[in-house]
Amino acid sequence: MNNHSSRGLAVAGLTGGLATVLSGVVIEAVVKPASDVSNEMWSYPWSSDALTPVSIVFAGMHLLVLLGMFAFARSLRRGRAGARLALVGTFLLFLAEFASIPFADQRMDETGPQVVGGLFGLGVAVTAIGLLVAGVAVLRSGEWHGWQRYAPVGAGVWSLFMIGLSFTSALPVGVAIYGLTLCALYLAVYTLHASPAGERSERLRARIEQ
Repeated sequence: MNNHSSRGLAVAGLTGGLATVLSGVVIEAVVKPASDVSNEMWSYPWSSDALTPVSIVFAGMHLLVLLGMFAFARSLRRGRAGARLALVGTFLLFLAEFASIPFADQRMDETGPQVVGGLFGLGVAVTAIGLLVAGVAVLRSGEWHGWQRYAPVGAGVWSLFMIGLSFTSALPVGVAIYGLTLCALYLAVYTLHASPAGERSERLRARIEQ
C-alpha cells in the first residue's frame, strides 16, 4: 500500500470520526430531549421504526472508521498486533449495528438485546485493548514524533472509559469524545504519510517486505 492509498484510508477514517462526533452531539442535544421512548427499550432514544435506518447509518460510520484502522495498522512497524485487534473490535461494532435491527421493539432486559449489547461491549473492549497495545508500542518505538505519537494511546485510553460509559446516560457524550480521539488518530496517520519522512519510511518498509 503506497502513501497515497494510506492517506485516502486515513481520510475515510477521519470522516467516520467526524460523523461519530456529530452523531453523539445530535443524540445528546436533540434526539434524547425530544424522545418519548422509554429508556428501558432497546431502541432508545429512537423509535423502533427509526432504529433500522439509524443502525444502517451507524454501521456505515463504523465502516469508515474501519478503513482508517487499516491505514493506522499499515503505518506501524511495531504494535501491528494491537492495531489488528482494534480492527477486529471495530468490525464487531459494525456487525452489532446490524444485529440490533431485529430487536428494535424489545426491552433492554430481553435475551436478544442482552446478546447484542454484549457484542457492542466486546467490540469496544477489543478496540480499547488493541489501541492501547499499539499506542504503547508507538510511544516506546519513537517512530512517531510530536503530538502524533500520543494519538493512538489517547484513543485507547478513552475507548477503555467507554466500557463503563456504555451503561450510563452519558453514552452519547462519550461517543462524541471517542469520535474526537479517532479524528486525532487519523489526522496523525494522514500527516505521517503526507510528510517527506513518512514517504522515506514507506519506501524503506516496502524494500524490507520484498
